[in-house]
Amino acid sequence: MMIRNTGPEAANRLLDFVNASPTPFHAVRQAAIRLEKAGFQKVRETDDWEKSLKDGGKYYFTRNQTAILAFTTPRGWKQGAGLSIVATHIDSPNLRVRPVSKKSRVGYLQVGVETYGGGIWHSWLDRDLSLAGRVVLADKNGNFSSKLIKIDKPILRIPTLAIHLDRNINAEFKFNQETEFIPIAGLVESQLNSKPEEGKKPEQTASSIQDNHHPAILSLLATELAVAPEEIHDFELHLYDVQPAQLGGLNDEFIFSPRMDNQFSSFAAVEAIANLATAQGFPTLEGNVNVIALFNHEEIGSVSSTGAESSLIPSLLERLSPTPATLAQSISRSFLISSDMGHAIHPNYTSKHEENHAPTMNGGVVIKTNAKQRYASDAIGSFIVKKLVEKKGGKIQEFEVRNDMACGSTVGPFLSKTGIRTVDVGCAMLSMHSIRETAGSHDVQNYIDLFSSFFEGFAELDRSLTVD
Repeated sequence: MMIRNTGPEAANRLLDFVNASPTPFHAVRQAAIRLEKAGFQKVRETDDWEKSLKDGGKYYFTRNQTAILAFTTPRGWKQGAGLSIVATHIDSPNLRVRPVSKKSRVGYLQVGVETYGGGIWHSWLDRDLSLAGRVVLADKNGNFSSKLIKIDKPILRIPTLAIHLDRNINAEFKFNQETEFIPIAGLVESQLNSKPEEGKKPEQTASSIQDNHHPAILSLLATELAVAPEEIHDFELHLYDVQPAQLGGLNDEFIFSPRMDNQFSSFAAVEAIANLATAQGFPTLEGNVNVIALFNHEEIGSVSSTGAESSLIPSLLERLSPTPATLAQSISRSFLISSDMGHAIHPNYTSKHEENHAPTMNGGVVIKTNAKQRYASDAIGSFIVKKLVEKKGGKIQEFEVRNDMACGSTVGPFLSKTGIRTVDVGCAMLSMHSIRETAGSHDVQNYIDLFSSFFEGFAELDRSLTVD
């Protein structure tokens, strides 16, 4: 019998975070729970919270349940201070239930879905899928609220066609994402008892969604939330794989999991600032305001009210330094680490990497560079990251895409438009955008160490660096 390691402690905490976070809504809630345990106070964008900031304060706010910002103030904080920002995104490619999802064919109940982001869609076939997201509910007093839901059992599946019915399926597998990518949820007979009686169809208001979805689906949601189906007025539901994230490999050196891109980075950012806020000696004197920003919608371009191109970072800058002079000073003293996962060298496809830029899992943090500014890194930012990693005894890897291949992007180039110095980093992984991705279990701590070093020591390092 093989004796297995228990795996790195930080990696196990990441597994708990990911397994509790099938959607960005849930990831934001998990981040908020962790921050509140570390003493962070929730503030709201609608309030004048900047008027009551204190030295050594710990604050966070959310926007639309899908983005979260947290920050700490140092001792001696004053307007014009710089911000040390770790920015990530918490969305991942997935399938989302359509506003009108009710479908049926040849005796099957089907659920209409839309693809989100650039997923490896064939990896979603023959997986045990369920639903998670948020639901708009009405109460008895006519008030409405948005509540999170996570169905913890498989209810959906997109079955492949048997090889006996398509002998060429292994030669060149392609499928139509509109007509051949529809999950099945059951058989038509299973909803017969849920249908209204003949000739007694209830009246539907504009805010009613009862006709848009199978009664059996609405009944399942209602049961999970302990409400009546008619109390459900709208929802955003995502499909997710119910197989949990777990450690793998002969020595637990891997993480086999959904949503590593980019909950891996988001978890590490939350852990680093929470650890900082509870460490002995907090707050430090005359340092920067330390910030984490977890954005939504990076996988589709970051253009939304909760994406990296939104007002979230500019608004924070302006609220902390409201005059033109202090705002300019703050921007010049600030630095942003854009954190998104990177591509590990694949043993079966080594030609996909430039030979000198082939990062490995568990090999340390990756600095991502692109001359066309698909990544925001430059020599100054790369130097700063290297010095910060060096302080924790870590290692650095470099990634630059081949000249004959297209390069992806991150939140970094969008956020650099604020004028803040920006660098792009990541940790190496395989199967990016698959329903099951692979990352390095030791890289979780490598990431946390970088962000911790950044929060602890950037301001001092920056004072020793002269760049006209």
